[in-house]
Amino acid sequence: MAAFQAFFYVVPALMIALAVFALTGIARRAQDVSRAWSSGYTSQARCLRAYTTTSGGGDTGVRTTLHHVYEFATFDARVIRFDEANGPATTVEGDIVTVHYLPDRPERATAHAPARGRLAAGMGCAAVFLGVVIVFCLVFMVIAHLMFTVV
Repeated sequence: MAAFQAFFYVVPALMIALAVFALTGIARRAQDVSRAWSSGYTSQARCLRAYTTTSGGGDTGVRTTLHHVYEFATFDARVIRFDEANGPATTVEGDIVTVHYLPDRPERATAHAPARGRLAAGMGCAAVFLGVVIVFCLVFMVIAHLMFTVV
């Protein structure tokens, strides 16, 4: 019976850990993009490749993500190549775009045009969603604990 009860603690704890990990990654990328926009360092980059990835299927919806691979030279002549997801569908191989980057971390550049409100809204929505997941898991664990102590 103890293994059965542990299931009600271990699974929600793993879900909480996954949600915290996802939130940390999303926040880190949002901070990198915001700092790149604020840095003032820009360069002209060439789109080397555009491709899509798909996930899901079966009983769930299919999600398609558009990626672009860009290459640019930093102010100190280092050549940087990076892959960025969710770029504009109008950018195709060979196009020249402006990238924003941090001089100490140019590999975390972004070709997204500055849109601080959109970035904040996306980060806020992700935080609210993952916060709800965490609260749900905690409430589930508390209810499971109460049920097991009463019985």
